[in-house]
Amino acid sequence: MPELPEVETTVRGLRKTIIGLSIKDVWTDLKTKDKRKYDTVASPKYFEVFKKEVSGKKIKSVERQAKNILINLSGNKTILVHMKMTGHLLFNNKDKFVHIIFTLSNPRHGGTSKNYLAFSDTRKFGKMTLLNTKTAHDTRHLKNIGPEPLDKNFTPEKLEERLKRKPNGKIKTVLIDQSIVAGIGNIYSDEILWQAGVHPERKVSTLLRRDPKGQEIKLIFKAMQKILTKSIKAGGDSMSDYRNLSGGKGKFQFYHEVYRRTGERCRKKNCKGIIKRKMINGRSAHFCSVHQK
Repeated sequence: MPELPEVETTVRGLRKTIIGLSIKDVWTDLKTKDKRKYDTVASPKYFEVFKKEVSGKKIKSVERQAKNILINLSGNKTILVHMKMTGHLLFNNKDKFVHIIFTLSNPRHGGTSKNYLAFSDTRKFGKMTLLNTKTAHDTRHLKNIGPEPLDKNFTPEKLEERLKRKPNGKIKTVLIDQSIVAGIGNIYSDEILWQAGVHPERKVSTLLRRDPKGQEIKLIFKAMQKILTKSIKAGGDSMSDYRNLSGGKGKFQFYHEVYRRTGERCRKKNCKGIIKRKMINGRSAHFCSVHQK
């Protein structure tokens, strides 16, 4: 699933390409009967309303909250996109898994040609819906999301306060809980804990009880900042399905220290451990069997 760096990479690309353009038309081949998706573009009835509401609207801005892309339109409307497991957006590019296409204006050519923003999603798990811009952050889609880990106001002390909300939780599970910290998933939780030397099954409470000065939490915070920033600079991680707006791959998969390196030697200096994989509360975790305590 695309995580914070992949979504941020997409948002930065959208800011360079679609702001100022107008939506001329929308197409989809999605026709779900899943009642849980009644308020998304996947529902034929909802799509008709969605199409009517967004057509003719101008794209004003694009932002990210956690793993969500928010495309703000004129008329106080916001398109929310969550890429889920296998989704990604493409600008003037298509592949065989495209299921939604926005036809956009092209002011550079006097309106005689069009731009296209496509949503590709192999497994069709992605979510697209329309919100009121003023109340978007109060909806069920966004209201229970934790703070952004790269925000300038996010500190080791703030991370500690957030982690304390789940003292009996295993640190791997708590880090990927979007209500605790926004945007972190399987890949980056593994890489962060490897860098910090913390075992993924450690209970949050032990991070304080064993280390009253909070040094381990500071190590997690430092690793979080370093790894997420590095991945954004690398254009995200494309070990799986993620692609950028041009259809190209990110490069962070070439910097993995632990994720999907099961059975290989640990790369930590002077460590002789072997990378192991274990299911923790239904999610896979990769870790060093020696230096992660």
